[in-house]
Amino acid sequence: MSEEGKTVKDSILEKLSTIASKVDNYIFSLLEDRKPAVLYEASRHIFHAGGKRLRPYLALKSCELVGGDPGLALPFAAGLEILHNFTLIHDDIMDNDPIRRGAPTIHAKWGVPVAIASGDLLFAKVYQAMYASYFDGSLPCDRVLESMKAVTEATIGICEGQVLDVSFPDTRDVSPEDYIIMVGGKTSALFKACAEIGAIVGGANKEDVERLGSFAWDAGIAFQIVDDILGATGDEETLGKPVGSDLREGKKTLIIVHALENASPGEKKAILKVLGDENAGPRDIEAANEALVSTGAIDYAKRRAGEYIRSSKESLEAFPDIQARRDLLELIEYFSSRDY
Repeated sequence: MSEEGKTVKDSILEKLSTIASKVDNYIFSLLEDRKPAVLYEASRHIFHAGGKRLRPYLALKSCELVGGDPGLALPFAAGLEILHNFTLIHDDIMDNDPIRRGAPTIHAKWGVPVAIASGDLLFAKVYQAMYASYFDGSLPCDRVLESMKAVTEATIGICEGQVLDVSFPDTRDVSPEDYIIMVGGKTSALFKACAEIGAIVGGANKEDVERLGSFAWDAGIAFQIVDDILGATGDEETLGKPVGSDLREGKKTLIIVHALENASPGEKKAILKVLGDENAGPRDIEAANEALVSTGAIDYAKRRAGEYIRSSKESLEAFPDIQARRDLLELIEYFSSRDY
């Protein structure tokens, strides 16, 4: 296919795939067999199951944008992807999910103790990937320490966001602002760290590190809001999960929060009837989804996603119009137009 004939989705997925192979090779080199073999087999399992590798892409392109060598950022990009997958292992345990990316989850295949140990191992490997750049002499100490500080702060944010997320189903008055704070921790904190670390490794000044952090933070919020919209309106076969699963699981997404704040008594009743009911039937789910539309909640979420997308793009305006900047802008377009 010619460059002109490619859609944004085709183009970005091709670029993600190219980076994914390099990142995965580095990750698997860190997870080569040692005893006990089951620990390393289980730890590699989640990477074999796939994933888009968005976070390493953010790190490597941010490094490129500030004039750095993306090869030097590769260990950090791999470490950030390891961190992301570590959080997924523990998410799956907390949610008791049997499937991740079409494959059995680690706790479903090897049991909870091995899954917890695998997650703990991956968390240690994050730092092993990062400190190697100091000991092999490829980066000065201050850049390595700043990167480790950023990933530590991101991990704290992820933990805070995760606990907010699991507490929301039992919280009566969740506001749109509460949702943004939760998503800021659960999703955007790591996006922000990826862009910041890429810039730090690339030798950027403080202002450019902050600009790239703001770009990625807003992009992460938009990414999650779009994810929520797809969960309410997407095609089940494309999504790989049932439409209405957020309602059944009792999740307080931005859509559901806004709908409950603006619903008529009848609309509110339809939503609350299925919210948190794992056994809700198709007709009740359909009625609840109709209420989400009629309250304007879907349109509201689209507007909010659009605001964060515009803000994200604005953070890149101070950078030169080079390929790395165009790649990051293309990534934002993909976030806003994706269908899964």
